[in-house]
Amino acid sequence: MVTLSCGNSLDCYESWDTPTVIVSDGAYGILGFEGDTSSHLDIANWYEPHIQAWSKQATAQTTLWFWNSEIGWAATHATLEKHGWRYVNANIWNKGRGHVAGNVNTAKIRRFPVVSEVCVQYVFEARIDNQTLQHWLYKEWKRTGLTLRSANEACGVKDAAVRKYLDQGHLWYFPPPDVFAKMAAYANEHGKPEGRPYFSQDGKRPMVAEDWAKMRSKFYCPHGWMNVWDRPPLKGAERLKVSEKNSKVAHLNQKPLDLLKLIIEASSQPNDVIWEPFGGLFSASLAAKQLQRRAFSAELDPDYFQLALTRFQTLPDLFT
Repeated sequence: MVTLSCGNSLDCYESWDTPTVIVSDGAYGILGFEGDTSSHLDIANWYEPHIQAWSKQATAQTTLWFWNSEIGWAATHATLEKHGWRYVNANIWNKGRGHVAGNVNTAKIRRFPVVSEVCVQYVFEARIDNQTLQHWLYKEWKRTGLTLRSANEACGVKDAAVRKYLDQGHLWYFPPPDVFAKMAAYANEHGKPEGRPYFSQDGKRPMVAEDWAKMRSKFYCPHGWMNVWDRPPLKGAERLKVSEKNSKVAHLNQKPLDLLKLIIEASSQPNDVIWEPFGGLFSASLAAKQLQRRAFSAELDPDYFQLALTRFQTLPDLFT
């Protein structure tokens, strides 16, 4: 199912299902479309109401893919962090020399020609009792009255529990769900009786492996892929034109479906919900549909909206 709306996504978020993935391809600060900012200086203010809304609807399993220019992302990063989004990785779409084709006057612009965009991966920071998972795990184990080394016995390891799962520095590892379940079971059997239940979110029952698995975003890295994506600019039949009679490209920033499929497939599973807040030509929604995900998207510009609908007309029962 794909739900496409003509209007402001700020008016839609509360009616959309909870997102597993958000693909943001909004303002770049270059006046590229209606409502865009004139420079990167105001771009964080442009995004902030959207980021606030994303944070309100996101869960610990939500991944955000933030497309932008390098300076647009840099200007927005602090606002994303302020609202609970944790930086994971910056991925570079390298469009190659063909993107400029010798048409740039470097003596005039006085810099190297730009042939790249960034697609930055964020996850929504999971918290329990207003603590990061790293700190909560440590404090919860300390609350049992057990020694730190007894966590190794709980997990059936020599020292990995103390060295990884209870570490309070940069060497911390997220315990696999089955390992977390062992820690919780051991704590509730051997910990101080008056403090039970341990490792509980609601104070009534300990969390189980399934609960813990939901405290982390999904990620499945396809073999051979790195954080630099060498992919020529979009051309050919996939690049939408204004009309059959007008060969001018319909949208200056149309994204390739293969790159959108890459990030959606890497961070979600079939039937998961994909948000595309700034629809444009609804490329992320189309990619989501082709991957058997559910998509929700909105686009302000009625001309883009109507043109984008033609991409779905072969399967009209899959969108509303």
